Amino acid sequence: MSEFDDLKRALDDATPEPDAARRAENLALAMKNFDSLQGKTTEARPTPEDPENRGFRGVIAMLTKTLSSRGVLTASTALAAVALVAVIPVLQEVPFSKAGNDIAAKPEAAVLPQEPVTEPLVLSPSRTEDAQDLADTHALEFEPVIVMEEAAGAPAPRMMTREAAPFAGGLAKAAPAPQILQDGLLLAPEDTEAYPEAESNPIKVTTEEPVSTFSIDVDTASWSIIRNSLSFGRLPPEGAVRIEEMINYFPYDYPSPQGAEPFRASLGVMDSPWREGTQLVHIGLQGAMPEARPPLNLVFLIDTSGSMSDPNKLPLLKQSFRLLLGQLNAEDSVSIVTYAGSAGRVLEPTPASERQTILDALERLDAGGSTAGQAGLQLAYATAEAMAEDGKVSRVILATDGDFNVGISDPDALKNYIADKRETGTYLSILGFGRGNLDDATMQALAQTGNGMAAYIDTLAEAQKVLVDQLTGALVPIADDVKIQVEWNPALVAEYRLIGYETRALRREDFNNDKVDAGEIGAGHQVTALYEITPVGSEARLTDPLRYDRAALSPESDELGFLKLRYKAPGESVSQLVQTPIMADTAPLPDADFAAAIAGFGQLLQGSDLIGDYTFDDAINAATAARGDDPFGYRQEAVTLMRLAQSLSK
Repeated sequence: MSEFDDLKRALDDATPEPDAARRAENLALAMKNFDSLQGKTTEARPTPEDPENRGFRGVIAMLTKTLSSRGVLTASTALAAVALVAVIPVLQEVPFSKAGNDIAAKPEAAVLPQEPVTEPLVLSPSRTEDAQDLADTHALEFEPVIVMEEAAGAPAPRMMTREAAPFAGGLAKAAPAPQILQDGLLLAPEDTEAYPEAESNPIKVTTEEPVSTFSIDVDTASWSIIRNSLSFGRLPPEGAVRIEEMINYFPYDYPSPQGAEPFRASLGVMDSPWREGTQLVHIGLQGAMPEARPPLNLVFLIDTSGSMSDPNKLPLLKQSFRLLLGQLNAEDSVSIVTYAGSAGRVLEPTPASERQTILDALERLDAGGSTAGQAGLQLAYATAEAMAEDGKVSRVILATDGDFNVGISDPDALKNYIADKRETGTYLSILGFGRGNLDDATMQALAQTGNGMAAYIDTLAEAQKVLVDQLTGALVPIADDVKIQVEWNPALVAEYRLIGYETRALRREDFNNDKVDAGEIGAGHQVTALYEITPVGSEARLTDPLRYDRAALSPESDELGFLKLRYKAPGESVSQLVQTPIMADTAPLPDADFAAAIAGFGQLLQGSDLIGDYTFDDAINAATAARGDDPFGYRQEAVTLMRLAQSLSK
């Protein structure tokens, strides 16, 4: 401990004689903190500028040398020493990762910067008190602040240091909350995350607007983001709650299609669980499962920018793709394209049977640089087009945190580019990873436009669900541009609203326009949609009937409405029409109660004012009672998340 003894002597020489007892107490505290740090088995990394000054010992030696110079024995140098001593206990406890800056510091593998330049983080009260005691000893005003440095071009972790600032009373203002650790994964603040902006569907008066049109959606990203937020003790961001994706996350027992039909539509009617006097009309589509999966040409377009360095981003991505590779066969082919400061093809088209070659290419990937999204997309599509063969399905799988900050960065421009490329027959699916700068809005735009699906992977278990259990449905299309249109009968239905699908709304005339893009159904996929309707004469009606309302006429049939669907066979340009009436006496579909519970849960998260006195307890009880056969525990997990949301909402 000779270096610290030198520092102590320098401080003694540099300051007036303090109270002896107070001085001994505070120096003992500083010694205890320093001894605690030096007890670590791994030495801190040296600074790039001076390899000889290693870790805190080097800093102590450097500071002691500086203090020994009588020309600089001022209050500011003493303050610098106080700041250094105060930082030691905090650095042992607080891992930190700043989204987008390649920073994920651990105290035992850190680089000490010389010119820290980033935002402050408040100390814990106990650490602040320790530092303030030392400052009081030297008659100084002190406010502790943690800062970090981002060294140009260096992806290695950086160390947090502390600067002194005039003490104005109280603690420094809080920056975004530090990361929370769960199972070794970092959760960054959500300040820079982006989600689609869409108002919840309003109640429509049937006599004024009897027709409702929308594109189907099989994305599931919303549920995974909600789960991730709740698991870390936070309610989900408002824009992340998309009820149709929540409902479609779960499997349901719908009847399978017959013959050559690509999918089968089923209908059910039940009483609404949240507003007495209203009903839910349940639409369920079940996709056919082919006897043999067609060969796949897959281009992994992998984001290797600096923002992907966190453990729940590129490392989890590699683990997830290992699971996917285990499901491929010798007839499938894989290529890997990366993008960061520049785009590159790191694996030429390779048969999936050459598993080790593909795994080696994956393991060589490293995060660094900015995000050249445009160049990566162009190269991925060019690679997919070169791999195309008759009878094979070509798909680009973009894996990213959505941080497109170089090249095409505007979602509309991205949509236009991908809309042009989808005509080549190559599908685009999006896999989101990580939090902090998750651009869910861009990912949704790309997936919807690229004839693909969007999923968010926050755990290896979710990767198993998406890339193993549902692989064929995720990668093999059976129906393109699937649109739903419902015409409601004003003689029986006074009001209606579509629950969810806000980002999938279509104009009435879009239904018959085959040039208008819509969603896709994969092999074995299911699609669920719910309408809430208010029957004519119900006291639950929220709008006053018009004096000259056509609904005052006697009903001509028992049809609540009429369902029409349009879809294209993959590769075709002309759609086919499916239609069926919605009868008032239709029985509920299997699992209808569970789907309604999830819809109620989503509306509670959105703070909807259209669900009456419905509570989290109601959703929890309904979901618990309707769990049914739950072999993988997805429904039980939903109940757990509802309980977490209930507690957090209080």
